[in-house]
Amino acid sequence: MEMTEAMLGDAMTRLRRAHGQLGGVIAMIEAGEDCRKVLTQLAAVSKALDRAGFRIVASGLRHCQAAQERGEAAPMSDEELEKLFLSLA
Repeated sequence: MEMTEAMLGDAMTRLRRAHGQLGGVIAMIEAGEDCRKVLTQLAAVSKALDRAGFRIVASGLRHCQAAQERGEAAPMSDEELEKLFLSLA
């Protein structure tokens, strides 16, 4: 299934934010910051990536459902969507 930025909703925004946060984590490590602060920021990056992934899967579900409602073949099977969803767990 081909993804477009419009289809992804705010997932791209979340990914860009996570990208910036990850740069901040790397800078913190290079500057010798306290490990608690680094891990707190790293946890925020991880959560942002997880949420972006779930948004992308949800978008795929909506896309497949809309195709089925139009009487078209869904671009992905339920099993493929489930596998993608579980890969984020």
